Amino acid sequence: MAPPIPLLAVRGSDGTSLLSGPPTCEEHSTFQRDSRSSRCVTFSRDGTLFAWCNGHSVSVVKSSDVSVVTSLNLPKTSLLDISPLNTILVTWQPYSKAQDSAQGEANLQLWDLESGQLIKALYQKKMESWCPSWSEDEKIAVRSVNNELHFYENNDFQTIANKLHMQKVSDFVLSPGGQPSKVCVYVPGSKGAPSFVRLYQYPVLGGPTAALANKSFFKADRVSMVWNRRASAVLVTASTEVDKTGASYYGEQTLHYLAVNGETALVQLQKKGPIYDVVWSPGSTEFCVVYGFMPAKVTVYNLKCDPVFDFGTGPRNAAYYSPQGNILVLAGFGNLRGQMEVWDVKKYKQVSKPQAPDATHFSWCPDGEHVVTATCSPRLRVSNGYKIWHYTGSVLHRVETAAGAELWEVRWQPFPAGSFPERPVKYQAAPSELGTTQAAPTQAYRPPALRHLPATASAKLHEEELPQNQRPAAPGEKGLSKSALKNQKKREAKKAAKQEAKPEPEAPSDPAPVSNNQSEPSSGDPETDKKIKNLKKKLKAIEELKDQQASGKVLQKNQLEKLQKEDQLLKELEDLQIRQ
Repeated sequence: MAPPIPLLAVRGSDGTSLLSGPPTCEEHSTFQRDSRSSRCVTFSRDGTLFAWCNGHSVSVVKSSDVSVVTSLNLPKTSLLDISPLNTILVTWQPYSKAQDSAQGEANLQLWDLESGQLIKALYQKKMESWCPSWSEDEKIAVRSVNNELHFYENNDFQTIANKLHMQKVSDFVLSPGGQPSKVCVYVPGSKGAPSFVRLYQYPVLGGPTAALANKSFFKADRVSMVWNRRASAVLVTASTEVDKTGASYYGEQTLHYLAVNGETALVQLQKKGPIYDVVWSPGSTEFCVVYGFMPAKVTVYNLKCDPVFDFGTGPRNAAYYSPQGNILVLAGFGNLRGQMEVWDVKKYKQVSKPQAPDATHFSWCPDGEHVVTATCSPRLRVSNGYKIWHYTGSVLHRVETAAGAELWEVRWQPFPAGSFPERPVKYQAAPSELGTTQAAPTQAYRPPALRHLPATASAKLHEEELPQNQRPAAPGEKGLSKSALKNQKKREAKKAAKQEAKPEPEAPSDPAPVSNNQSEPSSGDPETDKKIKNLKKKLKAIEELKDQQASGKVLQKNQLEKLQKEDQLLKELEDLQIRQ
């Protein structure tokens, strides 16, 4: 049986349309393009239903044959969602209050999809966390109301089954999957008290021992919380609006790990700077972090928060795992030039390096073979359009909006997990009439007056770090396995720490640097004494760098250059001491 072909919903100023995905990339055979501007579009979780609002009505149809499921006269609807089992349609419109009304209209409405009848109308003034969160079996639904959580059971929204009473719950995330449902809640700090994140398992919400895990921190104005697919752990990115040290325009960020078994940890990042993106692998055993001042570093960590693989540095600010988890895309969108790096996760080998300049959106097709990139308004109001790619870098379909028109959104039709099996990763570009956009190697600009001269190594503003499997091996590391190499580095670090703890014996005939508080023989010439002192200071710094290198630390380019000057400095010191 041939696998299904995912649909792509396209919403813009010229209307809403459905496109059949690769390899055909044609308009849906039975969906008639709605030429009126849509405010929102959505698919159901299993992809069988498609809903949109065109400013006149809300329509829900079956994705397969576009037969109408329900149609509601709700012209002001701005947001739509469908419950996991396709039983409830949720609509939201901006809250408004009439002059003669003290309360205003209930703007969040829950509708029975089969009958089209209103189940419950609620008040939801803010757009943030506007939609109730359901467990996948719809046995639990959660809403945030006045800084507390209301729990509903079996879609009975007339009765609040349970409440989580805490001091001002600012945000929450319900775990994916079925029962038992877990919820991760965030309470911001106040009056000197720290902020904290806690995990609970429904229905045990009260009492001092109710929390499965707890993590508190002071530096947090807001947080983002991400569950892994197995609902066994959460990653919490805590952010402050202002970096008090003045080191970053983006404020400060820290990454925390919480597991349902009670384990918590602060993820130790290897470079200072903002955290741009944090994503779980679909297998839930690893997570990828994009972080650090540009060029940003990318590292994959395991559930012990230990680094598994370091991708080095580059112009990136986002990471995207394929639905099957065998491919990882590292990309630099927004204020970066749209470079994408496609990696085979099992071999940690780069597959392709295409470019999508000005892209504001990226998403994987559920088949794990194709992606879509788009330039959408209002992020960018010019050059709107979208491209469908094969992950090897080939462009299979390209659409550019007409002059004066805008593209607002593109969205893949989702499918249940397991609908598309994992396929072997290909390294050869897929055939395409539109070709590829592999980034050509660039050369530094040379003024016309210097172009006739031989090329010299140009200095870079930032020296980019290679992925760990492409770096030259340090002496003694060749042929060692990962575990043996790790143990060797631990032994060397312990040995170096012991040597630092021991007082160094004095060696009067040794030209090695001496400590500042040690008396030094004078030559009678203040200028010579000054030169000797500076040379010894430089040699001492070199000794410290050698110790750091022995303990496994990767040295920067300028530090390696200092090590190469050791012999020259020793000779200069010896010459000066002979003159004494």
